[in-house]
Amino acid sequence: MLNYTDLLDATDVPALEPWLRELPDLLASRLDPSGHGDLGRWLDVLARLPDIAPGKVDLASDTVSISADGEIGPQVLASIDALLRELHPWRKGPYSVHGIHIDTEWRSDLKWRRLADRIRPLNGKTVLDVGCGSGYHGWRMAGAGARRVIGIDPTLLSVVQFHAIKHFAGAWPVHVLPLGIEDMPADLKAFDTVFSMGVLYHRRSPIDHLYELRGLLKTGGELVLETLVIEGGPGTVLVPEDRYACMRNVWFIPSCPTLEAWLKRCGFRNVRLVDVSRTTPEEQRSTDWMRFQSLADFLDAGDPDLTREGLPAPRRAVFLAESPC
Repeated sequence: MLNYTDLLDATDVPALEPWLRELPDLLASRLDPSGHGDLGRWLDVLARLPDIAPGKVDLASDTVSISADGEIGPQVLASIDALLRELHPWRKGPYSVHGIHIDTEWRSDLKWRRLADRIRPLNGKTVLDVGCGSGYHGWRMAGAGARRVIGIDPTLLSVVQFHAIKHFAGAWPVHVLPLGIEDMPADLKAFDTVFSMGVLYHRRSPIDHLYELRGLLKTGGELVLETLVIEGGPGTVLVPEDRYACMRNVWFIPSCPTLEAWLKRCGFRNVRLVDVSRTTPEEQRSTDWMRFQSLADFLDAGDPDLTREGLPAPRRAVFLAESPC
């Protein structure tokens, strides 16, 4: 079982305490190895990681880095490298663990650069990261001064990867739970900032997702929403007939004016678009730590402006908005 004692015993966010009391039973059901064929093997990888006290943990640079005060022998480093590779594929990062560079599929640092100077300061804030993957952005949020960061993601491999990093990083107030947003209490209103990045287009009801996000925010809290968009005016929405960029679970891709209207319809205030960027193979690509196909394989070989399905190639937007008073 993964260790969540530091979160379950937390008393720094009173609004979370009723939920935290109910959380152990939910975690036990989600982390039952009999319910997932690989979970037992992944947990065994965690158990075999050597205990090395962190000397320096750098959460402010592009690569989340952990290093020891003293020298680590080559055999121990080789063992760490081999164990971390058993958790392939690594999607979100990058990380460096005692000099072992985990070159993830996504250069998540590039996304962080696009929004870090646009959002409200995170100093002393309680933050939720929805669909957080292995928790890279959560570490960056902690590096930006957040008091407590909770990430949720139903993908168990991503959760185990996070715990592998935390094993070496030590007792930071950063957590990743094996949950989806539907597992969060409605109208919790506990978080100063809620991030939803790369999630909206995977939801069958994007409007419901926006209402769920609103319910998790404190009054006046900030939503950071990053998602796929297409070019077009108000009312324009792409609904793929089948796959989009080889992804099965893409339901709605709105234009920026359409998404702005959705946010306002859901009651968000001060809605503003702060970035639109084309996704490039520099940001998403196959690596030695993610050896499957990636973005270059999902685009039209003769026209990189189109996906393999003939749809507009991925563009991503970042919106900021405030929960209503």
